[in-house]
Amino acid sequence: MEQWHGKIAVVTGSSAGIGAAIAIHLTNAGMVVVGLARRTERTLALKEQIFANLRNNLHAMQCDVSKESDIVVAFKNIEETFGGVDVLVNNAGVVRDTRLIDPNNSLPIRETWETNVMGLVMCSREAYQSMKRRSVAGHIININSIVGHSLPYSVEALISSYNMYAPSKHAVTAITEVTRQELLNDKSKVKVTSISPGAVKTEILELTEVQFPLLNAEDIAQAVLYVLSTPSHVQVHELIIKPIGERF
Repeated sequence: MEQWHGKIAVVTGSSAGIGAAIAIHLTNAGMVVVGLARRTERTLALKEQIFANLRNNLHAMQCDVSKESDIVVAFKNIEETFGGVDVLVNNAGVVRDTRLIDPNNSLPIRETWETNVMGLVMCSREAYQSMKRRSVAGHIININSIVGHSLPYSVEALISSYNMYAPSKHAVTAITEVTRQELLNDKSKVKVTSISPGAVKTEILELTEVQFPLLNAEDIAQAVLYVLSTPSHVQVHELIIKPIGERF
């Protein structure tokens, strides 16, 4: 991680779960981290888990990634305050309890799509433009999911009736590859990585009773450190992580 010491990392959905763990680990690794979240006070509370000499390197900005206007303002503020973005971790995501075939479910469907897909795309766009302007060989990391690759029969045991979540993560898989191709055509040195965990113990799963093995948020944070630590000629395009004993 030496090459990233003092560089600027933006982590969306930094107030809890995987995003919080990533923000903590990146700050402790020597990066300057800007957490984007609706609940900025929860991001700032993470300072208690950061080495004392590095706590001032964690910052929080209010941003609802389902709103393009929030994203544009946040990245403009990051540019003006910190000089730009070197690493973006697209972590923010939501789950809404609805089936695709249920009546009157436009709102939860739109909320899932706007946050998990459009928010990711818009944040990546703004981050890449910042990297491009400064000729930075940065890194865009998308926190995906195993349900972004396949729909096992037992998926109902994992996400009950949250059936818009998997389509949104399938979109992230495709978006990651499209982004890689666009960066290649742009002759860019910016890397793009999709990290696809199995079931992780987070607020999403705390809403249900789970009876299967779980990963910890720290496991995914360690994966982020790994892909960032690769040499300049190595790009980890997809990383799937499952807990031992997972059946789907």
